[in-house]
Amino acid sequence: MMSMKKVIKVVIVAILLATILYGGKYLLDVKAYKAEMSEMTIDSVDFASLEDGVYQGSFDASLVSATVSVKVHSGNITEINLLEHKFERGKPAEAILDTVIHEQSLDVDTVTGATNSSKTILKAMENALKQPPRETE
Repeated sequence: MMSMKKVIKVVIVAILLATILYGGKYLLDVKAYKAEMSEMTIDSVDFASLEDGVYQGSFDASLVSATVSVKVHSGNITEINLLEHKFERGKPAEAILDTVIHEQSLDVDTVTGATNSSKTILKAMENALKQPPRETE
C-alpha cells in the first residue's frame, strides 16, 4: 500500500500536469484568437438594398462572440438587439449598436478599450445582413 507521502506526490504531479495542459491549450486559443481578430475585416452593406425585416446573425471568435438581431425598414436600420455577447472586458463595446443606427453604416469607429468586442459585434451584424430576413414586416 502507498504511503501518504506517495499519494500526495501523485496528486501534486497530476495537478501540475493538468495545469500545464490547460495553460498550453489556453495559450494556443489566445494565439488563434489574436490572429483571427487581426485579420478580420468588416464588409460594407448597402442598407438601401435590403428587404424590410428582421435579420439575425452571429460571429464567434472563441474568446469573444456575439449574436444580434437587426431590424431594417425602408433601407434603414431602425433597431439592433444584442441577443448574446460573450466577452472578457468588452461590455463597453455594446455602445456601438447606437453608433451604427446613428451613422447607418457598419463602417464606424470601434469602442476604445473594447476593440475586439466591437469588431465581433460589427461582424455579427454584417453576417446577419447578408442572410435573408427571418421575419418580414
